[in-house]
Amino acid sequence: MYKIDPQDWKQDLPEFREKTAAFYAGELDKGAYKGFSGLYGSYAQRGGQASMLRLRMTAGRVTKEKLSFIAKAVRDYHVPLVHFTTCQTIQLHDLNQDSVCTIMEKALDANIVTMGGGGDFPRNVMCSPLSGVEQGEYFDVLPWAEAAGEYLMHFIKAEKMPRKLKVGFSNSPANVTHATYRDLGFIARPDGKFDVYSAGGLGNNPRFGVKVAEAVEPEKILYYIKAMWLTFRAYGNYENRGKARTRYMQEVCGGPEGYAKAYNEKLAEVLAADEDLDLSVEPRPILKSGDGVVAGGPRMISQKQEGLYAVAWHPIGGHPDLDILCALSDALEDIPEAELRLSPDQTAFIINLTGSEAEQVLKLTSDSAASLFETSVSCIGGRICQVGMRDSQGLLKACVAAVREAGLPDGVLPQIHISGCPSSCGTHQTGMMGFRGASKQVDGKPQSAFTFFLGGSDRQGEETMGRELGVMLENCIPAFLVELGRAVAASGMSFETWYEAEPAAVERIAQPYLA
Repeated sequence: MYKIDPQDWKQDLPEFREKTAAFYAGELDKGAYKGFSGLYGSYAQRGGQASMLRLRMTAGRVTKEKLSFIAKAVRDYHVPLVHFTTCQTIQLHDLNQDSVCTIMEKALDANIVTMGGGGDFPRNVMCSPLSGVEQGEYFDVLPWAEAAGEYLMHFIKAEKMPRKLKVGFSNSPANVTHATYRDLGFIARPDGKFDVYSAGGLGNNPRFGVKVAEAVEPEKILYYIKAMWLTFRAYGNYENRGKARTRYMQEVCGGPEGYAKAYNEKLAEVLAADEDLDLSVEPRPILKSGDGVVAGGPRMISQKQEGLYAVAWHPIGGHPDLDILCALSDALEDIPEAELRLSPDQTAFIINLTGSEAEQVLKLTSDSAASLFETSVSCIGGRICQVGMRDSQGLLKACVAAVREAGLPDGVLPQIHISGCPSSCGTHQTGMMGFRGASKQVDGKPQSAFTFFLGGSDRQGEETMGRELGVMLENCIPAFLVELGRAVAASGMSFETWYEAEPAAVERIAQPYLA
């Protein structure tokens, strides 16, 4: 009922090609081009000599057909960099004028849409990456996330939207999609219904979401999405672009209780209207059986379907080796029901594998992180992003290299979260340890640095913003992490256990680096 044929977007593409040509010819400045190109899911990179393209992967689901398209684009257009984002999309980087336009158009033939991937539009709908196959989940939220994604595409050309509208679905209290503090979040319950959270978000003026509804029938979720849109139209700040996000409505409405009241008034209007937004979603059964091979290893995950496995693949920084990416795509062509799922922490899961298929995929994904620390999260960084302050990817690489050289055992350092600027694309604010791009004066001159955050949590019911402890010079951070890791290793405990036993110890070790 709510599905838009991807081919319908092709009518918009000639204008993108025209404006992109004008930008590269120097006839359109970067500000004007950015304001235009975001609608198409593309931005010029820092320096204005190349483009990026954001491919929507609704609910983080990458089918074999979509992965095959990406592999073909990498090969045909010599794409040098692919990035798994923290919003479960796939970005292609360092594209020239012709390739960004052509890939955008050809992607529609593979059912991949880029429209609304940037700018003031509904962004990629997020979903727990192992939904439908994860042991212990409350229920499979993926079909509902995909339905929400289809419905939200109708708002791409709607009246004024918030500056970004991020919607997330969570299948368990692990809350890996941060659904309790998105613009709108649907949280699975043990009874097969959703609790709904709204007006949350990270970045400047971060806020956890407000619970606006409980025990919502999944069939009714579109009413809640439309109510979100109407609430922002009524209370959103259109005058100040920096405050044109849903989280600022909590203040406008007098706090969380006032916001919940305002939201539910709009919900009542939607429910009283004649529009039928009820959903009828059929679950997607997995008919595949195991082959009797029992697979094991730190990256192997047993699915709730007996005999089937998922393999975790975390390219460091979310940057896969392109030869491996293409080889994986080729291999999955011959594996029934296999597909790739993206996680907000930049891990990719290859699911629905028999034991022998899982062992094959494990060997193929040899560039995966080798420890918990190496699964650390980083935004694309200031080398590429126009608004990025610092090279977050460069910092992560330096830290991984230092930790490897020090020979630290797995588990003595946590997953860290790095953002190049205050936007928190690396979710530094709710990571156990986070770093945000900053500057520090040394001998009267500004030096590259990062603000250090400690103690954040994203788990449902335990959500916490990390404490801002101070600023570290970028070139000192690897040494700090090595010293911290050695202290934990000497205790014989994991970082988690050690931190619980000595909560002040991290700050004590960090203090000389913050001076």
